[in-house]
Amino acid sequence: MSSLYIKQLAENMRPEDYPMRDDYLQSAMKLIDDPTILVNVVSSRVKQLRRGARPLVVSLEKLSAEDTALREIVEGKITYELPTVEELERRNSPRAARVAQAPVVHAA
Repeated sequence: MSSLYIKQLAENMRPEDYPMRDDYLQSAMKLIDDPTILVNVVSSRVKQLRRGARPLVVSLEKLSAEDTALREIVEGKITYELPTVEELERRNSPRAARVAQAPVVHAA
């Protein structure tokens, strides 16, 4: 996608269209500074929450699964680990290699 397209898309979005609260996102980015890893960790945790995993944080307001995942990161309730070089080399197929590159999310 071109940066112009992304800019136009962002300009047309309303605040309620954003899937995550910016304050939670900024706080989480202080802990996981690589955006790719952060997206993968949040995505993995959102999948767990949508499949029935219980949230590890208590909130008086109704939070989206994305916001819950970000709060869990900020509060240190979930961690992640990246695969080692050996684990990546053990994978033979391109599909297995892509799966192996995703961080593993652990609930504390």
